[in-house]
Amino acid sequence: MPKPGKRRKFSAAEKLRIVREAAACTQRGDIEALLRREGIYSSLLTAWRKQLALHGSEALAGRKPGRKPKQDAKDRRIAELEKRSARLEEKLALAEKLIDLQKKSLPFWASTSRTTKSADGRHRRAR
Repeated sequence: MPKPGKRRKFSAAEKLRIVREAAACTQRGDIEALLRREGIYSSLLTAWRKQLALHGSEALAGRKPGRKPKQDAKDRRIAELEKRSARLEEKLALAEKLIDLQKKSLPFWASTSRTTKSADGRHRRAR
């Protein structure tokens, strides 16, 4: 066990090994014993499992501490335009789906609407 007050750092290989060992546990109490042996909390194992499932084994490598490097005006503008483009593409996809739905439902609405002839000879839609 490390000295008290020192934060442990796990390499990506250690994290992957622990997650795989936890996945291999089949008996009741095996995972708890693994957590005690490794000296980690279940929430940490859960976070590693989630990272592995979402982003693969390279997500377990971690990030460098500290602030992200500052972006210049051009990089900020590019990021802003990419976000805007993504939002517009989502709106376009939704609009296309709605148009397709309207096209598919048009025969249904046309068959259900009836017209009647009024006394003055005009066609009116029945309600």
